Amino acid sequence: MTQEHTVYFNIHRHKQVTKLRGLIFLEEGQIPTAADYEQCLRHAGHDVTLIDPQRMIFRAFKAGEEYTIDVLEDYEAPTRDLHAEKLAGTFRKPDPFL
Repeated sequence: MTQEHTVYFNIHRHKQVTKLRGLIFLEEGQIPTAADYEQCLRHAGHDVTLIDPQRMIFRAFKAGEEYTIDVLEDYEAPTRDLHAEKLAGTFRKPDPFL
């Protein structure tokens, strides 16, 4: 089953930092790789090259301009338990009709 994972990036351009977010679609239990982050950035229109694999920093080029993109979030497995949420919903009182 495919799950979506939200990833956050910092774009460093002209001494300004802009936040960017993107989606990566992963199979259940899969951890995102550098290629997943790169594909996400390319879909957002950035021509990127990985320059620091340890800290996940990419160099990007756009319209003759060079800037860096830093991955902010380390992947964490989703902690939501849908079965527990469904079970908890059965214990709630229904809203009274007025």
